[in-house]
Formats: sequence, structure tokens, C-alpha cells
Amino acid sequence: MEKVNRKRAQGLETRAHLVAAARTLFAARGFAETGTEEVVRAAGVTRGALYHQFADKTALFAAAFEAVAAEVRTRIEREAEASAGAVGALVAGSIAFLDAATDPAIRRIYLVDGPAVLGWSAWREIDARHGMASLSEGVAAALAGPPARTGDAEALTHLLSGALDALALWVADDPAARPRAHAEVARVIAALFPD
Repeated sequence: MEKVNRKRAQGLETRAHLVAAARTLFAARGFAETGTEEVVRAAGVTRGALYHQFADKTALFAAAFEAVAAEVRTRIEREAEASAGAVGALVAGSIAFLDAATDPAIRRIYLVDGPAVLGWSAWREIDARHGMASLSEGVAAALAGPPARTGDAEALTHLLSGALDALALWVADDPAARPRAHAEVARVIAALFPD
């Protein structure tokens, strides 16, 4: 049993090294310009270890994307939890997403290569467990109040998600627009969830 646990721990460690190396390389150079041989060298493992852990480069990218998505969710929730009220938490979480998604390393994996490499459905499925899940919780809390508000939580979640993704891409290209984007996020959410 100890040998099995040790082997499993080694496998998890190898996987973590591969994901970390791939994440760094995918963020810096993009999916298309990153070779698996570079990832193997950066992770300090063999090519066989890579293919033991992942079926192909796309599966490795999916794991790196999932790690980025989990990090983004952590940032969102940290900021949302520090805010007063459900609407304030939704604003803070949305701005935290915007700021995280404009980080060049996150933007490249999360918003640029993610949908292209994984395809819309797979990208959305992973996002649904992280950023979209957090946004959905925030929208539901804002609708519940106080005061209670009416609205379609699912539709509002998708509306805000799409708007925030597009806004993040814009701000990434024009960093001076960040304060304006923050202000409009707060204004739009306040209009959607009035007191």
C-alpha cells in the first residue's frame, strides 16, 4: 500500500510540474508556438512521463487552463468576500475578474487561446466550474437581496460574463482604460440590481 501511495504521489508531482511548466510557456508564447519538448525540458521530466499524464498537447493545455481558471476564481471570491452586501460583492468580484483577465499571462490562456484551442463548449464547461460559477453565485445573491429583485439569474450571468470577457480584452489592449472600465462595471451592476 505504501508503494502504491508513493507512486501515486510521484505521479501527482510529475503532473503538477508539467502543468506549471506548460502554463508558463503557454502564457509566454501561446499554444501554437509551444512544443511539448519544451514543456518536458522545463518540467524536468521525460517525454514518456508527459504522455503518461496527458493524451496530447491539447489535454495538457486543458489542465493548464483549469489551473488558471481556478486561480481567477480564487481572486474573484477573495475580493467579493471582502465587500459589503451582495451587490457590492458582485461589483468587487467582477472587477477582480477584469483585473485578473487583463494580466497578460492569464489573458493569453483564459481568453485568447482557451476558446480557440479547447473549442467553445469545452472552454465554457471549464469556465462554468470557476469564473462562471462564481459569477452565477454573485448574481443569485444580488437578486435575493435585500432588497429582493426580479430577474433571470441565468440570463444575467451570461450577459455579465460576455460583457466582462469583452471588457477584459479591451482593457488588456488599452491599460489606460482600466479606471473607466471599473467605473462602468460598478454603474452597470448597480443599474441591473437597484436598491
